[in-house]
Amino acid sequence: MKAARDCYQCLRQLVYQAAELATSDALLRAKAIEEGLKIVEQNFSYDEITITIATKVHSAVKEITGNPDPYRGMKDEEIRISRELCQGLSPAQDFKGLLELAVLGNSMDFFSGADSIKGELGRPVKFAIDDSDKFQEKLGHETNVLYLADNTGEAFFDLPLIKWLEQKAKVTYVVKESPAANDLTLADLKRTGLDSELKTVITTGTATPGVILALASEEFRRALESADLVLAKGMGYCEALSEFPGEGKILFSFKAKCQPVADSLGVPLNSYVAMLW
Repeated sequence: MKAARDCYQCLRQLVYQAAELATSDALLRAKAIEEGLKIVEQNFSYDEITITIATKVHSAVKEITGNPDPYRGMKDEEIRISRELCQGLSPAQDFKGLLELAVLGNSMDFFSGADSIKGELGRPVKFAIDDSDKFQEKLGHETNVLYLADNTGEAFFDLPLIKWLEQKAKVTYVVKESPAANDLTLADLKRTGLDSELKTVITTGTATPGVILALASEEFRRALESADLVLAKGMGYCEALSEFPGEGKILFSFKAKCQPVADSLGVPLNSYVAMLW
């Protein structure tokens, strides 16, 4: 998905957000903001996908501030809140119900507090686009499923679905190699304590929101190519992978949190989506 008009202001806001999280040093913060805004101005194009520009912004902020993981505090809070929220949950033990729980985890946003997230958990998930049945029909014991993780706190919401899938298929959980905003990294996964619960885990080899295939590791590219099915969480993966021809094997699962993404899919803002691509 290419950038839309609203993406320009959103990327500028990202600059301020990342810089403020990265450092309390006023001079370093000002320098990071100046460089970040310059990157947005020089790179913004309606022929570009936004995660490419966001990656350049994050890289500059990290370098200037000397902070390799600006969102670390936020991610730790996501882990705390998500662990608390998922304790005692008894989700439906079928694919649709577990997918709804996993996607509900995607409703968490950078600055959502526990009360806001708890309120969201109390609302039923209704997919504006629902291809979950088509995806489930493709599952089999010899099926290789690639499960692309999104935000750090979502790991707790993903786990019940992964356990269910592992009874039907071979599942590989994919996280980020190094910090990209509040996306789940291998180090974050170990901090959750859930790494021992998963049979196979690899990384994209990148520090990018979603994934930029040109920067991805050979291991990830091979896994993506050879996968029979892909369950991709979050808007970033949809923005990136929808640029390639659909083969009917990727289920994009997320909450459409921004207007350009919602408009591109023809769904209302903040709708949940389970779209086969």
